[in-house]
Amino acid sequence: MDVIINAINSIDAFVWGPPMIIMLLGSHLFLTFRTRFIQRKIPTAIKLSVTKDPDAPGDISQFGALTTALSATIGTGNIVGVGTAILAGGPGAVLWMWLTGVFGIATKYAETYAAVKYRVEDHNGNMLGGAMYAWRRAFKGKDGKTPWWAMLGAGAFALFAAIASFGIGSAVQSSAMTGIITSNLPGVPAWGIGLAIVIMVSLVIFGGIQFISKVCEKLVPFMAIAYAWGCIMIIGMNWEYVWPAICLIFECAFTPKAAFGGAVGSGLMLALQFGCARGLFSNESGLGSAPIVASAASTRNPARQALVSMTGTFWDTVVICALTGIVLVSTMLANPEIMEQGLITAGADLTSAAFASIPYIGTPILVFGMILFAYTTILGWSYYGNRCVTYLFGKHAIRPYQVIYVLVAFLGAIGIGDVVWTVSDITNALMAVPNIIVVLLLSGMIARETRHYVWEGNLDEVDETPIPQLESK
Repeated sequence: MDVIINAINSIDAFVWGPPMIIMLLGSHLFLTFRTRFIQRKIPTAIKLSVTKDPDAPGDISQFGALTTALSATIGTGNIVGVGTAILAGGPGAVLWMWLTGVFGIATKYAETYAAVKYRVEDHNGNMLGGAMYAWRRAFKGKDGKTPWWAMLGAGAFALFAAIASFGIGSAVQSSAMTGIITSNLPGVPAWGIGLAIVIMVSLVIFGGIQFISKVCEKLVPFMAIAYAWGCIMIIGMNWEYVWPAICLIFECAFTPKAAFGGAVGSGLMLALQFGCARGLFSNESGLGSAPIVASAASTRNPARQALVSMTGTFWDTVVICALTGIVLVSTMLANPEIMEQGLITAGADLTSAAFASIPYIGTPILVFGMILFAYTTILGWSYYGNRCVTYLFGKHAIRPYQVIYVLVAFLGAIGIGDVVWTVSDITNALMAVPNIIVVLLLSGMIARETRHYVWEGNLDEVDETPIPQLESK
């Protein structure tokens, strides 16, 4: 058994190693130039995200699609992941996380554009989309048949995403919730927490995408604002250390400077590796997850929803991860004793120490925030897995998938083991491969139509291309 576990861990280290970082970061840079630096349209995109498009085809609002995607994206990685990157790669990792988010905005735009353009309707008129349908529709021949290699790309993405949803979306998040609650309320049994999670999740996900999006519309803005408010309070308390923290972040990003007495990682390559890796993992740009729910949005053309979706990476990494990074580094400067005494050994310890500096309410804000982040991640990923299972096995597989999904959440709460996390982490990386390939293959079309809709001022134009109905399985 140990041999198998070691083999799985080795595969995980490889797939999230330099090749994956190069592929994703390289795609971010390429698509940034291909879309003429679409990041310049962030103000327009934010305005569109709160603008309804009622007469356009779709199941949920653009804001609902955005918050549902953010529910799965903004999670413990934004809190614990930043601390992990700093401890392993040094303060300079924060800058590389931030830059990864800035350039990742273009990839989120491009993958969403492809997903919305090639979406389909199911037997009930509900929208289905994602990399699997982009593969399936974009390369059809004149005879109406999709070549085998495109079907392989579609199937591989759907399979990897479905498997990943059980681990990253369900078991890992419920495990995190249980750990947070039991550490603060030792008398609460894990099985009781697991049962509560099952009930809370079931009440939402069995209601379909409309119900999931409505819950996320209420929870996501609230939890993000509450967490950002806590970060701003800490920054205010550490005000005299904020500028030194920013200077240290930039200095450590480009020089092999040992920080905090060598208690954290140092060096350009470590900062680059851990900053990019955690940034890519945090915002999910290039993984192809967010476009699945973006395809259900009511939008008059693909460019509008693609712009809205790219704000997810902006809020997730460019804003929240940056705030977290400044909070953690300034706290380390303000309280050097926590590093010298060896009290900080993990990212969670560092974040807990920072929020504990806020009297009375700091720790509750962090605990409540992490519980909400984990819960909404479970909701968001349930929809991703739902759509991928529907693609692979048809509509009759939806209910069995949902039952298994909440069962896995319960098992995660009572301790399912680290193997599930590692396997799902591997499939999470593997789903990026077919997604990035199809986006790059379609980048010419995306660039051409982006020029028409975005840069030539035709964002209000209605795309009247018929949306085909998928044959039911």
